[in-house]
Amino acid sequence: MELLRDADREGAWLLVVNGTPQSHVDLSDPTHLDFEYVRRLGHVADLCAPAGRAIEALHLGAGALTLPRYIAATRPGSRQRAVDSEQRVLDLVRRELPLGRRSGVRAATGDARSWLEGRHDGRADLVVRDVFAGARTPGHLTTVEFHAECARVLRPGGVYAANIGDGAGLAHARAQVATVAEVLPEVALVAEPGVLRGRRFGNLVLLASEKPLPVDTLAHRAHHDPDMARVLAGPQLARFVAGASPVRDAAARDSPAPPDGVFTR
Repeated sequence: MELLRDADREGAWLLVVNGTPQSHVDLSDPTHLDFEYVRRLGHVADLCAPAGRAIEALHLGAGALTLPRYIAATRPGSRQRAVDSEQRVLDLVRRELPLGRRSGVRAATGDARSWLEGRHDGRADLVVRDVFAGARTPGHLTTVEFHAECARVLRPGGVYAANIGDGAGLAHARAQVATVAEVLPEVALVAEPGVLRGRRFGNLVLLASEKPLPVDTLAHRAHHDPDMARVLAGPQLARFVAGASPVRDAAARDSPAPPDGVFTR
């Protein structure tokens, strides 16, 4: 576990855990999101409520708290709670990359699913799942039963977003879309075209809600991102997920391991 200075941005740091770049933080500008998938999550955070309105967000997977910092800067007064399985990571972040006392962000250590089960019903505007252990998402965080817990804590119209890692064939991503759709009917998927075609391993952002998502606005933002992305929703997403089965606890497996060297920067 190490913190590396970003030579291109003064005041910016990269958190690396077990050889995998986990978080990038710019202390001088928390609205700067370096990782492309985090920018996608930032778009989701921007669109989950009217601009500037304070929200309540739950973050499963804390890392260096990049997205919570972004929300605190763009939505002052927001109440955010995060959980991470690694106490050492949280200790390092609190010591070396501290947040202001009035940030509204609180972080705890624990298993994400167990922690989520202790949250109140219908309180969150946004739930984000960005949990990786050894660069893989634990299987118990990929199931219908887990996503039912996510839906339980969301307010009416609240949004769930997940960072998914997958590669050739995208069997895991397809299964995750099918799984989430069992619980929340409105679903969309955002990723770079090469990743969506299964040409390389990468990150896909899945979002879901009980109410229609701002797909057109999201697609516009994704298209104009420095790392251009596509949004799949409606009939396109139905074709993408055709034949995939939802994952349940009894058959859950960790997400695929990335190829060697895929995260080398």
